[in-house]
Amino acid sequence: MTTAPEDDDTAAAVQALTGGTPQQMGWFRFYFADQHWEWSAEVQRMHGYEPGTVTPTTELVLSHKHPDDRDQVAVDINDMMTGRRAFGRRHRIIDTSGTLRQVIVVSDQLHGFDGDVIGIRGFYIDVTPPRSRQEDAVITAEVAKITERRAVIEQVKGMLMLIYGIDENAAFDLLKWLSQENNVKLRVLADQVAKDFTALGDTGVLSRSKFDQLLLTAARRAVSSDDDSMSTSA
Repeated sequence: MTTAPEDDDTAAAVQALTGGTPQQMGWFRFYFADQHWEWSAEVQRMHGYEPGTVTPTTELVLSHKHPDDRDQVAVDINDMMTGRRAFGRRHRIIDTSGTLRQVIVVSDQLHGFDGDVIGIRGFYIDVTPPRSRQEDAVITAEVAKITERRAVIEQVKGMLMLIYGIDENAAFDLLKWLSQENNVKLRVLADQVAKDFTALGDTGVLSRSKFDQLLLTAARRAVSSDDDSMSTSA
């Protein structure tokens, strides 16, 4: 995975927030043609597997869902397959060791070179609460420091918290992961998401699916905008 450049303050805050361990977030893809799934290493670990040791299938995906959530997720997946549309839901999974995790799935349509919808792409966010109050206190203190220096990041974090029902730690991890995956600076990405959110609000339409799409494509627009600025100043 390509890592986006970050300044010293942000890098230090990231390390403090994650405790030096990989963030609990990763991507997935589903292809309609042969109905096969792909999981990133992070999503495999989230389910309790070492990377490269499992081939995800629809049956395996459903087998890890909490019994109380499984039927609804099965309906979501069936709707995805038959309607070729993205899905997103907060639910619980159980990993191979029996540990319960709370996750949020955010997705968008996956298009082929000819523009046809060939599948679904998205990511899992592990929003399982911290194990101790001490860990939570450390995270809260570090986020407070970021607030003083990163106004736009805090603004976008608030948007993500409101729309996805997650806490500020998970919202920051989501932004950081998107920044790294797309090799775009954190503040540049946050600026673009904030602009997109504002523009979406002006239309009077604020659907969850529309915001998912904007969030997943924000880095592309941020890069194009930055390129245009460089060309203009050249």
